[in-house]
Amino acid sequence: QVHLVESGGGLVQAGGSLRLSCAASGRTFTNYALGWFRQAPGKERRFVAAINQSGRTTYYADSVKGRFTIARDNAKNTVYLQMNSLKPEDTAVYFCAAGLTILTKYDYWGQGTQVTVSS
Repeated sequence: QVHLVESGGGLVQAGGSLRLSCAASGRTFTNYALGWFRQAPGKERRFVAAINQSGRTTYYADSVKGRFTIARDNAKNTVYLQMNSLKPEDTAVYFCAAGLTILTKYDYWGQGTQVTVSS
């Protein structure tokens, strides 16, 4: 079992920045690839970014490429999502997830953190 807890969400003006964190506990952190997803009101959960176990490989949704950066600190069992140049359409609940293979099935999910971007 891997327990994931997100933090760092909040209210920010368009053009601003936020850094989300996701702290993991339980099984060996470095066994897992990690992803960030988001769900806007009335919409399906969608992929945002992912990072492999070593941190050397990352993937991004086209909508956030160049604005968001995913990173992990394996010594702290934490994954981050740095979000810059935020737009109102980035407003959503953001979830982190862990899985054994990047971009495939994620077995563990956090509870989510709300990000609201005002125009």
